[in-house]
Amino acid sequence: MSHNKISVDAVNIVFRRVNIMDELESIRQRKMEELKRTIRERQFPAAPIVLTDADLDQSVSKYPLVVVDCWAQWCGPCRMLSPLIDELAAEFQGRIVFGKLNVDDNKMTAITFGITSIPAMLVFRDGKLVDRIIGAVPKQRIIERLQPFM
Repeated sequence: MSHNKISVDAVNIVFRRVNIMDELESIRQRKMEELKRTIRERQFPAAPIVLTDADLDQSVSKYPLVVVDCWAQWCGPCRMLSPLIDELAAEFQGRIVFGKLNVDDNKMTAITFGITSIPAMLVFRDGKLVDRIIGAVPKQRIIERLQPFM
């Protein structure tokens, strides 16, 4: 009888240890995901980056998803869209990088991508142009257009 009690106690200890090990593994995995997310977010700016003809190719290749807001100082709709771009950059930090490119100062990019109307947003995935959003569209519409690329 005492031998049987020892066996039951030993089994209970083993089960408790297995449960503790499973719990520790779960905590380790959760902490690892949090660390990965933190590192990823630190590498992605929380505000739009200023882009130029000289650094556009490098910037759109550096991040998996980049939205370039093509604007000009004299453009009223561009100025209306600017705060939305700032908000989106903060909201989607870690997933999307937003950039601003002044087409008056960076004419080669405007010519290369055939930008004839502003505001215009160029959407790049893995360095390739995958979409364009033309005009001062509402924030929710921008999000809807970007959703398939996330």
